[in-house]
Amino acid sequence: MRDTQAQHTAERVRDAMFAKDRAVRGLGMEIEAIAPGRADIAMTVREDMLNGHDICHGGFISALADSAFAYACNSYNEVTVASGFGIDFLAPARQGDRLVARCVEVSKAGRTGVYDTEVLNQRGERIAMFRGRSYTLKGKPVAPA
Repeated sequence: MRDTQAQHTAERVRDAMFAKDRAVRGLGMEIEAIAPGRADIAMTVREDMLNGHDICHGGFISALADSAFAYACNSYNEVTVASGFGIDFLAPARQGDRLVARCVEVSKAGRTGVYDTEVLNQRGERIAMFRGRSYTLKGKPVAPA
């Protein structure tokens, strides 16, 4: 029963965040999956996301990974923000690639958390690895009850 409640909470948070998330919607991102401490978000690389080398600008890949991180760490319905992140780019993403950022909670203790996100293309090739650090603002729900 508890897992069902936690899943329901994660889904309510997803819906509340997405309704206000102009960045995610503006970049054409889609939330493919949500669960407590986890989120998968997809984005197709558009022409306006390409840099001078004709590959996806790293800022867009970072935004995708950071968005999956945000949905994962807020899934418990407490406002949680990034306190920092690092990203390693492993392969280029090209126009038309469908990227999926898969974020999982590594550690959550008190107000801080650590989350890892891998960004894959449609062929399952790893494009980037991202590690985010979170800070929870206790007592502030994301989605009102």
